[in-house]
Amino acid sequence: MGQMWVLAVGAAVAGLVQGISGFAFAMAAMSIWVWGVDPQLAAVMAVFGGLTGQIISVIRVRRGWHLQLLWPFVLGSAVGIPIGTRLLPLLDPNRFKLVLGAMLVACCSAMLATTRLPAIRSGGRVADAAVGLLGGVMAPLSGFSGLAPALWATLRGYTKDEHRAVLQNFNLVVLAATMASLVWSGRARAVHLPQMGVVAASLVVPSVWGSKIYLGLSPIAFRNGVLWVLVFAGLTMLASALKNMML
Repeated sequence: MGQMWVLAVGAAVAGLVQGISGFAFAMAAMSIWVWGVDPQLAAVMAVFGGLTGQIISVIRVRRGWHLQLLWPFVLGSAVGIPIGTRLLPLLDPNRFKLVLGAMLVACCSAMLATTRLPAIRSGGRVADAAVGLLGGVMAPLSGFSGLAPALWATLRGYTKDEHRAVLQNFNLVVLAATMASLVWSGRARAVHLPQMGVVAASLVVPSVWGSKIYLGLSPIAFRNGVLWVLVFAGLTMLASALKNMML
């Protein structure tokens, strides 16, 4: 019963964060679930909750598909998801979290301190596809499919609506594919339906609130909010890795 309460609180907080930012459900939820939810269950719930929240966001915050921006990311993710699935049993998750967490905290803190960074224009669709590939690899490994695209969209200098559209639609496609792979592989099973029900019920209202907050944010506030979410995600990964290494 205690685990259900932890699931509910984590899903509610994560739903609010995702509603505002368009991504980051897994990051916010894991920061709470890591202290009281079985890691295997948490991984499945992170993908399920993120997908459910994205569906709500698509309904609540319609920003179009921006297909000219989106398709390289999705194409890259189609290559990345199978790679991430194959790497999953080989990767040391604690070292992965330590390295990635430290990079996020350092890079995003620097970007917060420097608000007038020039936008990256080089690389074109190939660079976008490479970032999508990285997001696809990270989806099975951690559920953090939106990390790389979120940071890249900020570096690209996308407008608020472009940023939201790319992240929202990229995560919708990638999380749907990842959830299908979890069901196919047997990692997501009928026995998980009660926990899925708790997660879905807990995130609905906060997701709607979050989408309302997003609509009222200025472009600068949205950019800084995304960067703070990424810093928080990095700190969460560092804390989780250190906790596991000390056990």
